[in-house]
Amino acid sequence: MNLVVGATGFLGSEICRRLKARQLPVRGIIRPTSSPNTIANLKSLGVELVSGDLRDKESLEQACRGVNTVISTATTTRSRQPSDSIETTDLQGQLNLVEAARSAGVKHFIYISYSGGIGFDDPLTVAKRTVETNVRSSGMTYTILRPSYFMEVWLSPALGFDFPNAKATLYGAGTQKISWISLGDVAELAVQSLENSAATDAVLELGGPDALSPLEVINIFEKISKRSYDVELISVEELEAELASAKNSLTKAFAALKLFYGKGNIIPMDKTLEKFSLSLISVRDYANRVLLRM
Repeated sequence: MNLVVGATGFLGSEICRRLKARQLPVRGIIRPTSSPNTIANLKSLGVELVSGDLRDKESLEQACRGVNTVISTATTTRSRQPSDSIETTDLQGQLNLVEAARSAGVKHFIYISYSGGIGFDDPLTVAKRTVETNVRSSGMTYTILRPSYFMEVWLSPALGFDFPNAKATLYGAGTQKISWISLGDVAELAVQSLENSAATDAVLELGGPDALSPLEVINIFEKISKRSYDVELISVEELEAELASAKNSLTKAFAALKLFYGKGNIIPMDKTLEKFSLSLISVRDYANRVLLRM
């Protein structure tokens, strides 16, 4: 049995879909507050659903029974409930999960973190690196996936890349290169990690096929849409000030993520692609997909 924690999220649900497409058994943790539509979609895929919460150790122990592999994508950064926080979910909640998995005899733990080139001492980075260390010392076989910036998140209206209206807010000078990666490719690598020996006790830095600056990304979107973009640049100095003035853990985490976006994040993938079978989605592929939906 494969347990997906964060099954109702964008990445977790895609991992569930790909596991079921391979006819592999999947169990997904849901909460009472999870979206009914998402729950219905998981049921239609044939995912076994169990109620649980990262803050509830007993529910995690029950969810891990009979499980061989845990894949954890859970984070409070996207699906935050009133009582969620980075400290309770991304840090202590994930540590609870690692302990529950270890105690239940889980053999393989796959943890979705983020790139080692992102963050420093902000709350989310501290949580990610602490959990990584705990996973590595747990005694379970581990795979830690460290993706760069997701196209579907950072090149979307939610974070200022408003392609439906040909407007974009870019962090930094716009010239720093980033290895944008697609959520689908991270899901695929997570699934392939179940049986690929290259993922055994491995920390894998993940990026897309090309390192492109935000301004180069804008150029791609402009050419495909045949529209000129209104671009606003937020300087590194402004981002540093935003980080310094952040009032809580979540706003501090996003300020740090924007700051490191402003500094760039290049991840070569040649060696990884020698060991895993997939064709990475490019920014151009992504742009064509989202623009054609409009």
